[in-house]
Amino acid sequence: MRRTMTTVAILSVVCASSACGGGSSSSQATSAINSISGTVSGPPTSGVYVALTGASTAGTTTDANGNYTFTGLLNGRYTVTPSVSGYDFTPASMSVTVNGADMPGQNFTAVASTIAEFPVPTSHGGPAGIAAGPDGNLWFTELEGNQIGRITPSGTITEFAIPTSHSGPVGIAAGPDGNLWFTEFYADKIGCITPSGTITEFAIPSSGSEPHGIVAGPDGNLWFTEVLGNRIGSITPNGTITEYAIPTSSGNADAIAAGPDGNLWFTEYVANQIGKITPIGAITEFAITSGNEPHGIAAGPDGNLWFTEPSAGMVNQIGCITPSGTITEFAIPTSSSDPEGIVAGPDGNLWFAEQEGNQIGRITPSGTITEYAIPTSGSYPVGIAAGPDGNLWFTETYGNKIGRLPP
Repeated sequence: MRRTMTTVAILSVVCASSACGGGSSSSQATSAINSISGTVSGPPTSGVYVALTGASTAGTTTDANGNYTFTGLLNGRYTVTPSVSGYDFTPASMSVTVNGADMPGQNFTAVASTIAEFPVPTSHGGPAGIAAGPDGNLWFTELEGNQIGRITPSGTITEFAIPTSHSGPVGIAAGPDGNLWFTEFYADKIGCITPSGTITEFAIPSSGSEPHGIVAGPDGNLWFTEVLGNRIGSITPNGTITEYAIPTSSGNADAIAAGPDGNLWFTEYVANQIGKITPIGAITEFAITSGNEPHGIAAGPDGNLWFTEPSAGMVNQIGCITPSGTITEFAIPTSSSDPEGIVAGPDGNLWFAEQEGNQIGRITPSGTITEYAIPTSGSYPVGIAAGPDGNLWFTETYGNKIGRLPP
């Protein structure tokens, strides 16, 4: 009888101890402090807002490498949801259960949605030209705002005032020196802006030249067109300018592009010609028989040059010229769409802006055209560039916005 009582007493102590221990474990589980973390890959990666809902609510933004972390979390079920303007995410959100341990590896991938638009801070800025910069951002000119703008892939815009007032910045291009170079149409100057925003200006020797298009050449210099001056100019990174007269008088050179043949190619919208200039200044011109006032021009992925023709008897076209001078033209489905800027996209096609059509067009090397409507009506898209994020970026001169479109 004594032995039985002793056994019961021992069991009672063990159970009591177990109950206390069990109670302590439950308390510790409820108050456990853990984390949820992950990475957003894109672009964009940085600046993505990540919301946490469920057992508690919080919000944070990803760092420069796309990482995010929520700390101090109690056990429970949570939902993690990333968001940033103009992008969708895969997955759209994620359900995560915290149960006494950290939960790393909650990763998302950002994918550009349809056309996104970002307002330019300065009202009536009149964005015109646009180019991808060496810093991973897009840079654009503000014709009316007299500024150079910079926009990050996530849509943050910064503006830099040009020293010369009413300079009329139009074309812009990345230079071989790591800076951006732009034309000042009204001031007869070529400007240079560093990624940090420092601007230097160089006067063109010939007054009344009206510089317009600009591009980096294969010789390490920048090449530009002079609309009224009827010349092609070249400027070294240290500011030395050389000018070459176009054989056809009043050709009105507009846009310029570096060709796959080591030469520079440009449009003459009054003379209805496509011009070619070698790095030493020898010019050859090719007539467009349909007389369609060519404007924008870009090197294509097929080894040819592609250009826009806004005036083709109201049936505007996209033209293609081989390095030997053979021209082919393709009618744009939307009549009177007034195509302007054109660029090679990351998808192996050419993309162009339709000023009056209020659309962005895509043409394959075989000539198939697709058009995409811009959300803002009457936006008047002008410039277009392929961004470092794999998207197409364009200016909306009347809409005063910068647009982005995934290919």
